[in-house]
Amino acid sequence: MQFLDAVHRFLERLSRYAVWIGGAGLLICAIMVTLDVFSRKFLSATMSGSDEYTGYMFAAATTWAYSYVVLNRSNVRIDAVYNLFPMPVRAIADIFGLVLLLIFISVLLFQATQVFHTSWQQNSVAITALATPLWIPQLAWLMGLYLLEFTLIFVIVHATVALISGDVLKVQTLAGTMSVQEEIREETRGMGLDD
Repeated sequence: MQFLDAVHRFLERLSRYAVWIGGAGLLICAIMVTLDVFSRKFLSATMSGSDEYTGYMFAAATTWAYSYVVLNRSNVRIDAVYNLFPMPVRAIADIFGLVLLLIFISVLLFQATQVFHTSWQQNSVAITALATPLWIPQLAWLMGLYLLEFTLIFVIVHATVALISGDVLKVQTLAGTMSVQEEIREETRGMGLDD
């Protein structure tokens, strides 16, 4: 179990860095679009490509954030009936939900890999003035999906080991929905408020 906890901490750090990099990329895109708007307004000139690169960055940054969302249990869930079940049933439902998500992401990842492979083989470029080789933004997008796939597999294994060992509270902290207290603590972290 200590090995799994260590891997979990490593994935949390890795996903946090991925979110920071994606956020920095989005900030750079926001600056680029702002400069483009001002240059159009005041200089009657445009920075070609700002919209294209912003789209690529948004797609990549989104996928790079997915593993962070899974590890921090921030994904949206409909839990109206879920809270009525006993803890062991909830633990099984949490793992089952992650397995369903893994199946969906695996299909998406397979298709995304095929698209990347085709773009790479055919040297496909965007139909824009910049003619960006499409494999470059697709690779950035794909890296986030692979990180998510690995994270989901790991969390499922970690939660299943915890369930088999009878630690349903551990399953809750790995794969369950956040309690109201956890959500409040998460939202007020760094604000200097006491629990």
